Amino acid sequence: MTLQNVDLEKARQQMTGLQQLQAMAAGAVPAPSIASTLDFTLKEISYGKAVFEGKPSSKHLNPIGSIHGGYAATLLDSALGCSVHTMMEPGENYTTVDLNIKYLRAMKPGMGIVTATSEVVHKGRKIATADAKLIGEDGKIYATGNTTCAVF
Repeated sequence: MTLQNVDLEKARQQMTGLQQLQAMAAGAVPAPSIASTLDFTLKEISYGKAVFEGKPSSKHLNPIGSIHGGYAATLLDSALGCSVHTMMEPGENYTTVDLNIKYLRAMKPGMGIVTATSEVVHKGRKIATADAKLIGEDGKIYATGNTTCAVF
């Protein structure tokens, strides 16, 4: 079953989180609109892992001329949430309880592609946690993040 031309809520009750995200990565369903707003895409998805790529540009600037911290936070949050999402059983859901971001260096327009990679650390019946890194084409870490999610 794919999510294409199917009631999304019904499909969510019948598909695992990994199946849902695989359908999105394959283009069977559109990506969430935040991805086009911030120019990032889901590049890799597997059980307990998600990889996103983004291209920060001048439209993502803050008042001091670097890429707004919200760009890194949103990219990391997306990777973190999707890595947890891959471990959901049909009908199981989650929500973010907390999101922690550590900014290690400034991003600049024209720096090229950044990659956010997240892996689940723990998934239990009620709580899931994940860690992520945001790495530039230069191999440097620009930010790290972790999340705790409530599973229901």
